Amino acid sequence: MMKTVAAMGGAGGTLFCSQSFSVFNNTQIHAQIRPSLPLTLPPLVHKLTSFSNQDSISAKTQYRLRLKVVTKAADSSQPTSAITSSDKAIVPDEEFSLAKVSFGVIGLGLGVSLLSYGFGAYFNILPGSEWSAIMLTYGFPLAIIGMALKYAELKPVPCVTYADAELLREKCATPVLKQVRSDVIRYRYGDEQHLDEALKRIFQFGLGGGIPRRSAPILQNIREEVTEDGKYCLVLVFEAKALQLSDFEKRQAKFTSFFGPGISSEIVKGENDLYEVRLISNTTL
Repeated sequence: MMKTVAAMGGAGGTLFCSQSFSVFNNTQIHAQIRPSLPLTLPPLVHKLTSFSNQDSISAKTQYRLRLKVVTKAADSSQPTSAITSSDKAIVPDEEFSLAKVSFGVIGLGLGVSLLSYGFGAYFNILPGSEWSAIMLTYGFPLAIIGMALKYAELKPVPCVTYADAELLREKCATPVLKQVRSDVIRYRYGDEQHLDEALKRIFQFGLGGGIPRRSAPILQNIREEVTEDGKYCLVLVFEAKALQLSDFEKRQAKFTSFFGPGISSEIVKGENDLYEVRLISNTTL
């Protein structure tokens, strides 16, 4: 390339620029051409250098602009994740109801208190001997009733409610789903377990094609959540050590018909011996 430059020395710097700019970079022009053409090429080299610097500045500017755009896109995704996490917040159960109070504990406590004070007043250990007979008369049956209720009581199961599900419950949950929820989160008396009647019909205890009653699933807790398509869902979590996932799946239609109408059901295998029956309301806003 140096020979070509010597032959074209009288042609001027313009012709040289058009042919050699695409081949050499700035470093090569300074090292090889500047000593042989000291009078013509320095202005040309200066122009090429300034042109190359402008391209470099332009490229850096575009690169910085791209970085700014990416940064803004990353910032815009933050509010979305914040909304999702707030919707998944668990709502504490602070609602007071008499159904959440154990009548067995109340009856037993009141009866034992009357009996204790009645005996103390009868033997003149405590004042009020004239009321001792009445306290003993009412205290004894109250204590017996309290013990019976305590023996037959079924404690409420834990309920986990997410904030987005609570907002949908009143408008989207069917009356049956609301009743199921209220029944299992309060004390019950006389039943062997929660949802005893429903499980008896679905699993057909002791009948042909059914399961033994000792193998019946036991309700451990419930959960209110919203599905991916925005539907209200009541999840029943059962423990069933003697059953398999297939025992639940082949009765999926019975779950749907018993807790229906207006719902669909899904069966999911949980950890260890837990199985989830998801009752999804078909009502949407």
